[in-house]
Amino acid sequence: MNDFKTPCEQILWYIIPAIRKEIAKNLIEKHGLSQKKVADILGVTPAAISQYLSRKRGNFMEIKDDNLLEEIEVSNDRILKNRKNLVPEICRICQLIRKSKNVKINLPCE
Repeated sequence: MNDFKTPCEQILWYIIPAIRKEIAKNLIEKHGLSQKKVADILGVTPAAISQYLSRKRGNFMEIKDDNLLEEIEVSNDRILKNRKNLVPEICRICQLIRKSKNVKINLPCE
């Protein structure tokens, strides 16, 4: 079996879950929302949020870049104002990550 992943597959399997993890963590820690509320906002199950927080999901990429974390905070403010902003904001953060030279993705096959 070929372990090669196209860039789109890498985004789907590794980058988007890492973005969701950071969004969830931020909404809970900085905005005081419950895991259930965050799950509702992100369109995932409360179990998925629990896995993000316990580092069982979305953990192949760690977002430590302060600029990216600030942009996630901006995204969260936009998402809280209107849930329809969720997809465009995840896409915006994904584009910033792809342009960033400070992000390392730890693929499981590496």
